[in-house]
Amino acid sequence: MMTVKTLKPRMADVGGISIARLLPNLGKQPIGAWCFLDHAGPANFDDQDPGMQVGRHPHTNLQTFSWMISGEVLHKDSLGNEQVITKNQVNLMTAGTGLEQGISHTEQSVFADTGGSADAERNINLVQLWIALPKDQKIERSFHHYPKVPNWTENNVELYLTTGSYTTAAGESHTAPTLQYSKLVGIDVHFLQDDKLTLNLESGFEYGLLVVEGAFKYDGQQLNQNELLRFDESDISDPEGITISAEKGTRLMFIGGEPLKQKVLLWWNFVDDNKADIEQSISDWNAGHARFGDVDSDLKRLSAPPLPKGFKG
Repeated sequence: MMTVKTLKPRMADVGGISIARLLPNLGKQPIGAWCFLDHAGPANFDDQDPGMQVGRHPHTNLQTFSWMISGEVLHKDSLGNEQVITKNQVNLMTAGTGLEQGISHTEQSVFADTGGSADAERNINLVQLWIALPKDQKIERSFHHYPKVPNWTENNVELYLTTGSYTTAAGESHTAPTLQYSKLVGIDVHFLQDDKLTLNLESGFEYGLLVVEGAFKYDGQQLNQNELLRFDESDISDPEGITISAEKGTRLMFIGGEPLKQKVLLWWNFVDDNKADIEQSISDWNAGHARFGDVDSDLKRLSAPPLPKGFKG
């Protein structure tokens, strides 16, 4: 019998909009290398609302992974990239590893009259995650935009493979083009009608299921919007995977991956495996160190807060 844990969200304001934060959370924090999970929206903006406006900020030792369900967001970074992400697309920014690496960027909603597409809607529904990078690899900064990822339908459920490889319960295999430095999987699961779906599991992976919209039932337990069901490799005893049932319109984000063989520490927008390097990154960013470059943006440059006294490294 698989044991599961339901994680409740912490609500926060990011760039002027309300978001639900599911990772980090109580207990063991990452799911594989997925160490941070925000869900922004669904939210609608009136004609005077600029939407999400996240000022210039840095990252270290991680990838930012954005999956856009609706709305449009403009990404700008210190490598000179400018990219609007729209429905069913992935943006993946890699900060690189080590104290000589780092990246900075901005993210802002765009509409038909502010740089978005002609039919851009005034809303947002975005799942954004961070992927901790393995510190034993020398990884360089980069940015990748994926306008199309594999998608298919199982019965009345539409699935998008946002990263990794996945074999369906029927034995059909799919592989996403998304750049990885550790083994991960991410799948958007959208119920077009009331139905059941079996999600296959891979040995050695930890997994989580985020309710993006609607609700679903698993093992007699109901999970509602912005709740996360997580279970670990040691809990996986069912070779047939997990079967969930949900009503029409329910949308889930299914994530999984192999645990990293390192400590994963988070503070503000930094990830590292030790406290001293996080302190160095805070100091470097606030001092304007060249490792983080600059972003061609009028948005405010955010300052890194100091580590709290009780921070455990």
